[in-house]
Amino acid sequence: MFSNIKNIFKVPDLRNKILFTFGIVAIYRLGVAIRVPGIDADAVKQFEEGVRSQGALGFLNLFSGGAFGSFSIFALGIMPYITASIIMQVLGVVIPKLEQLQQQGAVGQRKITQYTRYLAIAIATLQATGLTFIFGQGRGSAFFGAAQSVPNVRLLPDGMWPRGYLVIVTLVAGTAMIMWLGELISQRGIGNGMSMIIFASVVSDLPYNYYSILQSKKWFVFALLVLLSVGIVIAVVRVELAQRRIPVQFAKRVVGRRMYGGQSTYIPLKVNQSGVIPIIFASSVLYLPQLLSFVLPSDGWGASLRDWVDSNLVAPNSPIHMIVFGLLIIGFAYFYTAITFDPVKQADTLRKQGGFIPGIRPGPQTERYLAKVLSRITLPGALFIAAVALIPSFLLTTYLPGTTVQFTGISILIAVGVALETMKQIDSQLMMRNYEGFLK
Repeated sequence: MFSNIKNIFKVPDLRNKILFTFGIVAIYRLGVAIRVPGIDADAVKQFEEGVRSQGALGFLNLFSGGAFGSFSIFALGIMPYITASIIMQVLGVVIPKLEQLQQQGAVGQRKITQYTRYLAIAIATLQATGLTFIFGQGRGSAFFGAAQSVPNVRLLPDGMWPRGYLVIVTLVAGTAMIMWLGELISQRGIGNGMSMIIFASVVSDLPYNYYSILQSKKWFVFALLVLLSVGIVIAVVRVELAQRRIPVQFAKRVVGRRMYGGQSTYIPLKVNQSGVIPIIFASSVLYLPQLLSFVLPSDGWGASLRDWVDSNLVAPNSPIHMIVFGLLIIGFAYFYTAITFDPVKQADTLRKQGGFIPGIRPGPQTERYLAKVLSRITLPGALFIAAVALIPSFLLTTYLPGTTVQFTGISILIAVGVALETMKQIDSQLMMRNYEGFLK
């Protein structure tokens, strides 16, 4: 293994990409530590304590790497871009113009990416405005509830004008910079930029979770958490690398005096074709009703609806939360798999290249066969990631109440998934230069 690590730094191009990625991630983490100007430092400390003990905002704090709790310039994190990506992918199915852009290759993808950026900025502006007005004027009870220890955190002691509007502009600019940093990683670094940003965010919170348990001297809980984490890592690696190989045979053809074809290959279909994307998408959708409930009236039916959302959609041990979150994960797994792998296009490509699946006629029968196999292997993959996302949090909150560890399964699943995808890219770079890779 150490020799393989040395091989990485022997290749100048690969070494520069990895160092560039580390540099961009370091810049991102530096931005997380920079607080937005004009807010009360003492109030931020109370706000951070409330965020860590509250499920609705704990999710946003997780994907921002703790930036939301400290109200830094990157407080909104990558969530506006993720939400915009979900909207654009859904609209790509129902709007013919966007569907045409998706079929135009790199040119159409650049236009879709540009539209996604504009939509992400618009979403970030709405979120920044709402959060600044709520917490800037001390209306935190809409988030924390009257029973919380810090119900009314006033981050702007002098009111909204002029500092509040500066905070809004700063938060939106921070979101734009995160998108730019992610694109820099994708273009000049290693791995997917947005995934690396999410990876850096979720991993940064794991040491605090483990340390908080050690600090409370709960050694049994700590050992149980470590064993649970190791088990999740092993299971995720096995499922992420598992695949169904569909054999493909190419017919022989004569061109001039030369004969082509006749070889055998296979189509690799991963059990978890969508990776960690369904959890990210499902979490974003589940976050929307929580965000919308904050603009409801503070008493009467508004308070009742907000309490129902907090006790059912937010609480990780709530049956409604587990059912809704699990169904969203499974649904997005099928949705994203259908986007990334089209059986119709794959069957048409095989037919044009003179390939066929043994025992299956080319054309519609190949399409139905690929769709059937893909549907069968997607279900266990979707159930697995749903179980990893739900069961650890349910066990910790139900049988180990009082622990500050949240989203353990989601954090480890995202971290391992992104790490595996990055390792695959590094492996391909090493194999191109006749070096032995990490993955056997």
